[in-house]
This record gives sequence, C-alpha cells and structure tokens, in this order.
Amino acid sequence: MSYMVKNNIILPIIKIARNTLILVDGSSYLYRAYHAFPTLTNSVGEPTGAIYGMLNMLNSLLVHYRPSHVAVVFDAQGKTFRDELFESYKSNRPPMPKNLCVQITQLYKIVTAMGLPLLAISGVEADDVIGTLALAAARDGSDVLISTSDKDMAQLVSPKITLIDTMSNTILGPKEVQMKFGVPPELIIDYLALMGDRSDNIPGVPNVGVKTAQALLNGLGGLTRLYQQLDNIRNLSFRGAKNMATKLEQHRDVAFLSYQLATIKTDVVLDVSYDILTVKEPDVEALLLLCQRYEFKSWVRYLESDNWLMRKKTVVPPSSFTVLRDTVNEELAETTLRKGYHIIYDMAALESWITNMRSACLFAFNIETDRRDPLTANLVGICFSVNPGEAAYLPVGHDYLDAPDQLDRVQVLTALKPLFEDLSITKIGHNLKFDQSVLTSYEIELAGNTYDTMLESYVFDSVAGNQTIASLAGRLLQLTTVSFEKIAGKGKNQLTFNQIAIEQAAHYVTNKTDITLRLHQKLWPNIEQEPLLKRVFKEIEMPLVPVLSRIERIGVLIEQSVLTNHSLKLARRLKELEAQVYILANESFNLSSTKQLQTILYDRQKMPVLQKTPGGAPSTNELVLSKLALDYPLPKLILEYRGLAKLKSSYTDKLPKMIHPQSKRVHTSYHQAITTTGRLSSSNPNLQNIPVRNKDGRQIRRAFVAPPDSLIVVADYSQIELRIMAYLSRDTSLLDAFATGKDIHCATAAEVFGTPLDKITTEQRRNAKTINFGLIYGISAFGLARQLPGKLLEAQKYINLYFERYPGILEYIKRTCKQASDQGYVATLYGRRIYLPDINSSNIKRKRAAERAAINAPIQGTAADIIKRSMIAIDAWLQKEKQSVRMIMQVHDELIFQVQRGAIESTKNKIKKLMEGCVSLDISLRVDISEGENWDQAH
Repeated sequence: MSYMVKNNIILPIIKIARNTLILVDGSSYLYRAYHAFPTLTNSVGEPTGAIYGMLNMLNSLLVHYRPSHVAVVFDAQGKTFRDELFESYKSNRPPMPKNLCVQITQLYKIVTAMGLPLLAISGVEADDVIGTLALAAARDGSDVLISTSDKDMAQLVSPKITLIDTMSNTILGPKEVQMKFGVPPELIIDYLALMGDRSDNIPGVPNVGVKTAQALLNGLGGLTRLYQQLDNIRNLSFRGAKNMATKLEQHRDVAFLSYQLATIKTDVVLDVSYDILTVKEPDVEALLLLCQRYEFKSWVRYLESDNWLMRKKTVVPPSSFTVLRDTVNEELAETTLRKGYHIIYDMAALESWITNMRSACLFAFNIETDRRDPLTANLVGICFSVNPGEAAYLPVGHDYLDAPDQLDRVQVLTALKPLFEDLSITKIGHNLKFDQSVLTSYEIELAGNTYDTMLESYVFDSVAGNQTIASLAGRLLQLTTVSFEKIAGKGKNQLTFNQIAIEQAAHYVTNKTDITLRLHQKLWPNIEQEPLLKRVFKEIEMPLVPVLSRIERIGVLIEQSVLTNHSLKLARRLKELEAQVYILANESFNLSSTKQLQTILYDRQKMPVLQKTPGGAPSTNELVLSKLALDYPLPKLILEYRGLAKLKSSYTDKLPKMIHPQSKRVHTSYHQAITTTGRLSSSNPNLQNIPVRNKDGRQIRRAFVAPPDSLIVVADYSQIELRIMAYLSRDTSLLDAFATGKDIHCATAAEVFGTPLDKITTEQRRNAKTINFGLIYGISAFGLARQLPGKLLEAQKYINLYFERYPGILEYIKRTCKQASDQGYVATLYGRRIYLPDINSSNIKRKRAAERAAINAPIQGTAADIIKRSMIAIDAWLQKEKQSVRMIMQVHDELIFQVQRGAIESTKNKIKKLMEGCVSLDISLRVDISEGENWDQAH
C-alpha cells in the first residue's frame, strides 16, 4: 500500500476502479470549509475562507483518488418537497452567514475551473441528487464513492456504494455502517425516523434514543413491520419495553412523517446521466486569476509552476514517532492559530455550535475546573472544536471581579447533556478519564465512540516520550501550545482556572482543544491501518477509561486508627535504628544526607567503592547498600531505616491526610499512559508500592477495610507471567507442569537441582523461584549470583541446567531478541507494541538492557492486557450488581472488591469465572480468590 499526506495526516491511498463514480456532497464540504477558515479575507476585505478550504479539500480528493468520474453536488436555493411535507423541516438551522453567501458564486467558478461537473437541482436537496446518481450507477454495475459527513447518506450504502466520512477519513461499507449505527444500511431510514434528527429538525418518536431504536429494529424489523407487531415489543429486552408500544401508537403519524423526511429521493429527474460526469481538463488560466484575486499565494505558486494536482507527496508509512513528522501548511499556521477561536456568551451561539457538532457527528472537547479533584471540582468552562483551526470556549464558572456575564451552568449542562450522551456522535479528548469523572459529577454520561489522544499516542508508541498535550503538539505537529503558567502564573501565587480572565482562559483552552482535534487527525489514521494496534486501543484502552473512572470515584475505606498506631510504632523503631547506626558509625549524622553518608561509609569506615554516581562520587543507592550489607552491618541498618522511613512518610503519615472530606474514603488516581509495557500505575496514593512480603507493609494493608456490612475480596492471578512465558515459549516441560497442577517452583527446583519432587527443600524452592522470575526479566549469571547464595560460576551452572531442562524458553529468548533487533519492537499477545530504541545500539550496556526489556515486555505486557480485559468484563457485570459488589482497587496482578456479606460466595464464583475466562489460551489461567475483614486478611 502507498501513502500520502492529506491535510497534514498520513493516509493510505485507496485504489479505486477507473470508472468509479465519486459524488461529492458539496454542501457538506462548503460548511466544513467555512467553519475551518471563517475569518480569512483578502486585502480588499472579501471573505475567502470557504473558497480556500473548498479548493484544498477538492484538490486533496482528486490527488488521493485520481478519479475519472466526479460530480460536486450542492443544495439549490429555495424550498424542497420536504418543506411542503413538514413546515418546520430544518427550521432550527440558522440562515447562511452573509460572508458565506457572498462566496458561493465565486466558489462555483472555482469548482468549474477545476474541471469538475457541478450540479444544483431546484426542489430537491443535494442528498437526493447524489442518491439518484448513486443508485443509477450501481444498477449498471459501477462502483460509487460518496464523500460526505452526513449520516443520512448511510442509507445508500451497499456492496457497490460506499461512503468516505470527510470528518474522520474513514470508509463506510455495509459492515462499517452496522458497526457505527448498530443497524444495517437498509434500516438507517427507520433508525432516523424513530430517533429523529435534530440537525434537520426531523421530529422522530419522543423518548426513543439510540439503544431503544437499535433494540426495536434489530428485534422486530423496519418501521412498517414494527407497527404490525406492536404487541411483541414488550418481549424485547430494553428499558421501557413494556410501555413502548403505547408511545409508538400515540406517535404513529409522526414516525411515518419522519420516515418520509429522512428518506433520500432516488428518482430525481436529471438532465445528465452519471456516465457523462467526467473530470475535464482544468482551466488553469481561470484558476490562476481567481487565486490571484483571493491572494492564495501558495496556490498561485503551484499553478504558475505547472504543478496542478501535484501538491501532495507520497510518503513512507510510519513505524514510530520518529518518522511521523511532516511540515505544517504555512498558510494554515499563519491564519488558524491566530483566528477562528471564539467565546460563547449566549444560548443562541451555543445552540449553533451544538448543531454544528451534531452535523459533524464528531467534536473535540476539553473541560476546565477549579481543581484537579473530580469529586469536588466545579466546572469553570468547556471548549469545543469541530474543525482544525476553530474552537469555541464556553465559560460558566469564572468568578473574578468584573467577569463578563456568563451563561447559567445548569442551563448549559441541560443543553449539552443530550450531546455528550448521544451514541452516534464521536467525542475526542485528552485524558478523558478526568473529563468523564467531572461529567459524571454533573450526572452526564459520556457515551458513544470516544477517542483519547493521550491513549492514541501511548498505543502508537509508548516509549517516544511523555503524552502531554504540549509534548505531543511539538513532537507531532511542530506546534507550540499556550502554557498554563503563562495565563495563571507559578508557585504559591498561581491562579486557579476560575480566577483567570475569560479572554486569557479562552486563549489557553481553545488552543489546547484545537490541538487535541489535530492530534486525533494525525494519530488515528496511523493506528487504524494497523489492525492489532487498533484492537488494543478499541478493545482494551478506551473501554478501560470509564472503568478506572468508576474505581477512582468509589475509592477505598481506610481505618485511620490502624495507621496512626502503626505510625507511632514506626517512629519508635526509627529512633532505635538511628541510635544503632550512630553506635556503629561512632558518631551522629543526618541519615537523609547522601553527602554525610558517603563520608561515613567511605572515608570513615573505608568500605569499598562499588559504584560511582555520574558526578564521580561514591554511590549510596539501594543496590550498592544491598551489596555492602552482605559484609557490613551498618549498610544493612541504613537500608532498614530507609525502608521504614519511606513507609511512614508515604503511607502511615500520609494516608490519613488523604481521606476525602466528602466520601470519607481514599481515592487513588490510575494512569494508563506511563509504563512502557501497558501496566497500570497509580498515584496519590501509589497503591502499587505497598510492600506485601514484610510485616510492616502488611500492617498498612490492614488499614484498607470494608464497611460493616461487607468484606474485602481479593482475586489474584496466580503466576500469570510464568504461565504466559509457558504459552509464548511453548516449552513442553513448563506447559506440562502447569497442565498437571504442579507447584511450578518445586518443579523447577527438581529439574535444576536434580532432586526428587517430594524431597525439595524450602531453600531450593525459593532459589528456583528466583531463577524462574529472574529469567523472565532477562537476568544474567552475574545478576543471579547477587540474589542466590553461591558464586558466579554456580549461578551460571544453574542457568545452563535451567535451559537444558526448558529448551523452549531459551529458544523464546533467542527468537524474541532477534525479532526485536529486526523490527525495532516486540509485541504482546494482543498486538501492543513496545519499541526498543537501543536494541541495536553500539553501546553494549544499552543493547543488553534493551534485550532484557525485549524478553520481559511481551510477558509483562500480555499480563497487563489480560488484567485490563478482565476489569472491563467484570465492570460490565458490576453495572448490573451495583448494590452488592464494588471494584475498588487494582494492584499488579490482583483486583480488590468490596462485597456485601450475603453475596460473598456467588460473587467469588462469578469473578473467578470472568477473570479466568477473559482470554482463550491453551494454557489455563488460575485465579486465587479469598475474603477478609481487610486487605491483608483477604490476601
């Protein structure tokens, strides 16, 4: 497949038959072009935005497809037959803006000069002309491609007729229409008749939304069949089914009127047939004069250099962000970053934007609040963008002195709620989890097809850099964002968003929302052309967003007294350790001072320098102290002191302060786009780092409790990474050990140490466990020697014996490292890619580190994908069991629940079934599940 850059997006060039008829919805193009460049004018003040945008869009279409047959179809002036059917048809649409009206005549001249047939037929809409031409061509065996953003056109789709959505650049055939709307093309008219269409003011049946329409049509058939079977509706499984027949009967006339209004007329009498709509030679001289008049400098250059239709260049498909960059269109950068941003102060403007967003069926948005805690955050403003270069900020909560009049927040949210909850409209954001949580606080459910550009970037390449808007804008778009510090200041005097002047706030957030839309248009086509990456995004990362939002909002109950008492014990123990350290050091010093510790260990005690810092000073990091602790008591005490001090400061002292004043629970934040392998991380508090193998860590876990009527249930994937290693390596001995239910570490000890299974000692099992997990992380003999009693030669002997007994694992390691070297990345079982920039480095240390990462990443990443899939499956079930079960935490390979006491056994069985069955492998997953009064007791 070859590729091209279109509107600064890398797209696949789809080959079409030479005689394919391309029908362009000119009216859709017109408004999209106008809203993308609404304020462009030439030096004499003539508006030029629609003309400029249309010229770009039509040229891109011609370059992309090289068609022989094309028609650009516009709505003609005057009323149509639908206005006679329904007086209020499209009455909610504002009149065409004056500065767009004056561009129409000249725009028609541009289209004609380009050599494109132009049609505008009185009495019907452009849709009807397109429908008539499309069906006529399809009947004669020709392929038809309709370029539009109008969802009504989906009713025309057939094996011979496809749509290309101009908003998302996606192709819609019969299968894609079914996936997007939940009904096949032949039921789209019925779908619109039931739901109505606000953009065209088609009334529809009151209170019939997306899910209800889909259930009715898929259950009983089209509108006519539906009304023939009203008594059968109560048997369908959707909310309100029992009363739906009565509602439909009451609104029968409206439903069939809506059906007529939504039906595209396909028998319009035309003076031309589809087969003569051929692309003519362009009138370059006329085009040049028009471009000179409207001061389209780049187009003038291309026309003068005889480069018509050669503006876009074919490029190599990307493999990572390093080759994803292309030059931003100079004219676009000069105009749209300075213009096209608006502030919404009245409901009429808001309704106009809502209409635009519904018409586009897609919008980017950004929510601004007065704080980062979604439970208590107050909405300050919302920003929207439908087209690159255009955005509108809606302020509702600025409270500085003399702030301009703002719309009422309740009124605004009432107007926006149907938009955010509309399943047919695509929503784009950056870090959507926060926005979703805030909307939930205002009883708005973010529904439909959603895209998070942070996750798009993360799925495409998790190691390219951080996923902030500013970073991605610079890395992918070559654009600079407006920083928050620029409008809010820094440090303790930094303003919160509600304290910032509306004009400055709008400058910041419109820029951010515009860039969010551009990032989606940049990233999504590249993910979409990679089926496995698309699956990771669509089936794992995006569905997980609302799951994590719910877990965060639920939080976990903390018994403060447990932590307070433990904190006092830790304080006493730290004092004791401090005194012991001073005795061994023969002097007192600040244990938190690296410089003083270096003096004590290396100058006073003369301990060997095992490693140096980048600055050349002897290191006192944990690894160095662990090595020294094997021979010296002082480093051992310092390590213990550091560990307890960290527990005290991070958990026993901090957690009580993090109990939320409203919920009385602790609410962590989960992060999807931090680790390179796909594992979740958490912060405030970091639940992943609470130790489980020592009594002090377990004491902290005892503070995580359930309410009196409930218990804590912990479900833990048993040895999931070793099971995945067995599956990926196909090693027969390892597979057999799991299949027969052997203790895997005892089995390894028997193989490596040559001891009968029933004679394995505790120490041998522990050493075998170290070897098992060490090899997953690509550990060397040197690394293994540091963890096992014995010397380097003995550690190497264990590794050699291990690979003799498990040759499949050695083959997996070799195969994986070669694949990483050849393609620059490794992948999980589900297709998540982990790039390895240093895999072919000439620096041997970097290369070895990359190889170790290559060995581990598919295993750890697959485990991460599996637990995410299980969370999604469990959450879907929990939405039906809200009163008795709540998922409250995810930590490494375990999920933690709060379950009412009367539902313990049934819940455990269901959770175990869902977790073990969330993936189909020829090696079984095993989930250990137990309950207790607190987290430690349940573990």
